[in-house]
Amino acid sequence: MKPSRSGRHLALGVTAAALGLTVAFSGGSAVAAPAPTASTASGIVLGVGAEESQRVVSWYSSTGAAQVVQVVPTNRLDHGQFPRTAQEFPATVAANTVNGGFNAHAIIDGLKQRTSYSYRVGSGSSWSPTYTFKTQEFKGDFDFLFYGDPQIGSSGDTAKDGAGWADTLKVSLAANPNAELLVSGGDQVESANTETQWDAFLGSDKLRQYPWAATIGNHDVGGKAYEQHFWTPNTDRSAPFYNGTPDTRSGGDYWFTYKDVLFIDLNSNAYANGADDAHIGYVTDVINKHGAKAKYTVLVYHHSIYSPADHANDGDNQLRRQDFPTAFSNLGVDLVLQGHDHSYSRSYVIKNGKKANPAEQPGATQVAQGPGGVVYVTANSASGSKYYDLTDPDTTKDPNYGADPLNPDNHWANSVENQEHVRTYVKVEVRDDKLVVQDVRSGTCAAPNAAVERGNVSWCGPDEGATQAKPVGSTVDKVVIHPYRSNGHGHDDDHGHGGSHQGDPCWTRQSGQSGSTLTALS
Repeated sequence: MKPSRSGRHLALGVTAAALGLTVAFSGGSAVAAPAPTASTASGIVLGVGAEESQRVVSWYSSTGAAQVVQVVPTNRLDHGQFPRTAQEFPATVAANTVNGGFNAHAIIDGLKQRTSYSYRVGSGSSWSPTYTFKTQEFKGDFDFLFYGDPQIGSSGDTAKDGAGWADTLKVSLAANPNAELLVSGGDQVESANTETQWDAFLGSDKLRQYPWAATIGNHDVGGKAYEQHFWTPNTDRSAPFYNGTPDTRSGGDYWFTYKDVLFIDLNSNAYANGADDAHIGYVTDVINKHGAKAKYTVLVYHHSIYSPADHANDGDNQLRRQDFPTAFSNLGVDLVLQGHDHSYSRSYVIKNGKKANPAEQPGATQVAQGPGGVVYVTANSASGSKYYDLTDPDTTKDPNYGADPLNPDNHWANSVENQEHVRTYVKVEVRDDKLVVQDVRSGTCAAPNAAVERGNVSWCGPDEGATQAKPVGSTVDKVVIHPYRSNGHGHDDDHGHGGSHQGDPCWTRQSGQSGSTLTALS
């Protein structure tokens, strides 16, 4: 992404400041304008829209006055200044229940593909700094990045947590500059209404350059800050999706489409008293209405049902393990992205809450989905604020979540479980004929790694610290998922319409260089 001509902008700004003026340009001609007051905007974050041609900008403001997002193709900036013809999108402004100010959001619509845009928020003579994002092709392949639990503040040192989080964003986007979405696993902060933690979470300008698809975690509830910081498209905040008392409710279920993927995001904090059934109903309805246009369906929520660590046998997860898997298989979900357990795991192909093919080997680098097959991924900490160590399967706590016969150290559902006490992120490559899921190290045992720096964990590195930490950018795990295809479409006839998959094909296992390739035979 090319920066604006900041050096020339600075020189002009110095000259204008000496005259008590700002300089605006229209058609190449400079015009005098009143000197701006200090920007009232803070916490600016770029979010996903309902589709590729939309983005959402959310921010906090000290004023409730009318505000806009001003947007222009970057190549139309003149010495960093917005032309008078820049398009403006009006903001919705509401009283902020957290800090007494206001929160605002505006939907940027009608974006064109393969274009760099610059934007700022404010009104009149008071504007935020200028930020830039770019769109890419609106069809075809793309990559997105998934981040687990930054949970800023959970180490006991907000600044160190923020440094680790900012470094993961920097490292991951330097390695993947054309990534098109940043997807959240939830728990942006430790304490829902602590704005210093939100400030640290939102400190990196990467969150103003790439769209953030927010997910609400259990540490994001208990107040309104989450939804005041993030406006999400197509959101249902009905009671079953929006738990808590009226003063502290936040979240909801939402969905959006991006190219060939239907993303559905659930507030998994709501799970009891029929909420899981309500989530399934929501997913069913969205897939029935929009799934036919998508090649893949990706679900995102916070609480990992196939947790490998401390939360493996939590009572709420035991309930979700009963409620979700068969429904997700019947609905033709392809990939489920989760957080909460601050460790990495990748499941076997799971169908109806069971391993789809008993012959699939641990760590297989290629798997075939088969009808009803779903892969579940749990992300490790992206900030280094908190790690949970892997736990041994314990059937005394949950008789249905025992050991993997092929790898008794792991829970039966998981092909890979990993914890090294280093920061990681998950890269997902969306291709016409496959999904590629890769867990990548974004840090080492060295700072910034708050949990290690503060001695919150006693070891660091592979094999519980017995092996030296691998370099930044190295791969923890990688798998190619070959989707089920039928009749030339992305899914079989029932896939995406709530029907059950009867008459499944047989499975055969072909040995590969690393692990196994599972191939469905019709």
